[in-house]
Amino acid sequence: MNSLNQLSTLPTNARIVEVGPRDGLQNEKQLISTSDKVTLIQMLADAGVSHIESGSFVSPKWVPQMATSTDVFNTLQRKQNVSYMALTPNMKGFESAVSANVSEVAIFGAASESFSQKNINCSIEESLERFKPIMEAAKMANIPVRGYVSCVVGCPYEGEISPEKVADVAETLYKMGCYEVSLGDTIGVGTPASVQQMLQAVIARVPKEKLAVHFHDTYGQALTNIYTALQNGISVIDSSVAGLGGCPYAKGASGNVATEDVLYLLKGLNISTNIDLNKVLKAGWFIAEKLGKPVNSKVSAAMLAAQ
Repeated sequence: MNSLNQLSTLPTNARIVEVGPRDGLQNEKQLISTSDKVTLIQMLADAGVSHIESGSFVSPKWVPQMATSTDVFNTLQRKQNVSYMALTPNMKGFESAVSANVSEVAIFGAASESFSQKNINCSIEESLERFKPIMEAAKMANIPVRGYVSCVVGCPYEGEISPEKVADVAETLYKMGCYEVSLGDTIGVGTPASVQQMLQAVIARVPKEKLAVHFHDTYGQALTNIYTALQNGISVIDSSVAGLGGCPYAKGASGNVATEDVLYLLKGLNISTNIDLNKVLKAGWFIAEKLGKPVNSKVSAAMLAAQ
């Protein structure tokens, strides 16, 4: 009876934010062509994914894989009701994103001072200050802004992160005007207990309807952590097709949780996404073949073995 009661409190619908084409591919050493990136994005859109991180407007010197983002956005055959998103860490990146006609932009802060310094060479406070002109420009251009908080339960340099620190950064981004704040376990060290503590602190200050979760699967805990987030009423989940991606600043951090695995979990919980799992599987197989590596998804492996 208790388990049935738990299931009845879960959301009835969930939204997947597909981060594979940006967060997933950005750390791959093998450069993927513009046409292959566009094909991947369009396969995901055809599968019913409504929010797709499609590129990043950062210095090609630091992220060579994203050097073709302008070409990707200019080549896309866009579907109605699909948001094609881009990461814009600074004003120059934002202006490039606007020129490429992106649907929305994302900015990112960290809950760890050390990570912020190593990642973007400034303090958390300085990084948030830098976003103010982007927020103002986005408001003028009527472009939605999504906020990311990295290292929400652990940092490769500092270890455990205080839930209150995460809540501070999340609340700042929300009050700054971000329509949604994604909470990222960048190195994948979270467990249901640490994630629960963090979520409780954040939900006390940011409405749960404005939150998303972004889990890496380094210790194999991503799906259980997603279930914890669902129990807390959070229904937006970042995931990466084929489990692509890692973190260049966190040694050993494996990829984001695979979209295929998240969809299988949600289907089993009777939570609707309006996404076709079979089509996502094909998108994963497509990009894995281009990278010359296996798909990092348990569901995908099982489906392949069953064929």
